[in-house]
Amino acid sequence: MQKLQFNKGLIDFIKMSPTPFHAVDSMGAVLDKYNFSLISEADAWSLKKGGRYYVIRDDSSIIAFIMGKKALPETGIRMAGAHTDSPCLRIKPQPEIIKHSFFQLGVEVYGGALLNPWFDRDLSIAGRVAYLDSYNTIQMALIDFKEPVAFIPSLAIHFDREANNNKSINPQEELLPVMAQVYDKPVSDFRTMLLTRLKNQYPDCGAAEVLDYEMNLYDIQDPCFSGMNREFISGARLDNLLSCYIAMMSLVQTRGDVTSLLVCNNHEEVGSASRSGAQGPFLQSVVERICPVLEDRARTIEKSMMISCDDAHGLHPNYPSKYDSRHAPVLNKGPVIKINANNRYASDSKTTALFRYLCNKAGIPVQDFVMRSDMSCGSTIGPITSTKLGLKTVDAGVPILGMHSIRELAGAKDSYYLYKVLCEYYQ
Repeated sequence: MQKLQFNKGLIDFIKMSPTPFHAVDSMGAVLDKYNFSLISEADAWSLKKGGRYYVIRDDSSIIAFIMGKKALPETGIRMAGAHTDSPCLRIKPQPEIIKHSFFQLGVEVYGGALLNPWFDRDLSIAGRVAYLDSYNTIQMALIDFKEPVAFIPSLAIHFDREANNNKSINPQEELLPVMAQVYDKPVSDFRTMLLTRLKNQYPDCGAAEVLDYEMNLYDIQDPCFSGMNREFISGARLDNLLSCYIAMMSLVQTRGDVTSLLVCNNHEEVGSASRSGAQGPFLQSVVERICPVLEDRARTIEKSMMISCDDAHGLHPNYPSKYDSRHAPVLNKGPVIKINANNRYASDSKTTALFRYLCNKAGIPVQDFVMRSDMSCGSTIGPITSTKLGLKTVDAGVPILGMHSIRELAGAKDSYYLYKVLCEYYQ
């Protein structure tokens, strides 16, 4: 697969995935095309050598794996991990607000979002709804309004002359999106709006009532190539749908001699403490079913490895003093190994050596990121997964700018570079 073709697929994937639920649905569609079979956690599994399978939990986390032809205790499992969620604004359960003729929605900040970029954007709404059908059965469905239906207007500078000097945002008061102008007209509640949309999107669903929902606002602008030479990819949710797509497309290309696995968890941006998050039992449960014999499983884990794929901080040209100059990755200069002495990243010399070897073998440049010693860094699913399963792990990813903004920037070469390295790893 060539770089341009690969990146076009990446852009399409992100465009179709405004929420973790949609991301997992999109991944399932891709895996189906590559002859992976959907299996349920509720069923008995009968896994065959060479078989390709995937399993979904809570519609928002997914594990795909290929059963290798060689014995597990001899080879271990080659794993890669990423996360499906991104910082965003989530709509509250009773969100309806009417103020001065405007119909607005109450929202809650999900994860460590940069808030300023959410102003003055055309926003849409997407997520998962639970509804009651005509048979009084609770059903689940994904909804995407797709069109711009909300807007968070900035306050004009005439009313806040210090806005460019020292602007803080009160998320309770200042992040309320404008949905409509109502005057004296009766207003439908948000659940009724969702019911209407549900019936339009699924005419045969028989929906009678929306019981509950998990709905997010998102920027309607599509991801795209940018830069004078189209050397960048800009878009929402590059952290971390970019890694999900790269790892998935690497997995589907593998021959399957060695058992290979991809896990994409939800809730990384809020600590991973959920049944579908990295702190939950999802991956451990699947590994136990892949290798049910305890003695064999212990030997398998010892020979296994995880590449935790999450975006890295690229060097921002306007703020070079925020970086350790010796460990400041540049966009389009290759994937990044992330290292932290306090185990915020799970990399150690053994796993970083292997990643460097893979990069060298694939003919790919590689970079390092270490946070300044007078600043603290974030973390990933890497240390959590390593701790829970005892896996040797390296944290690595594509460098980006604008991390946790409503729109982020990556190098078009780097996505393809990481894809080539992960192909080498799985093979």
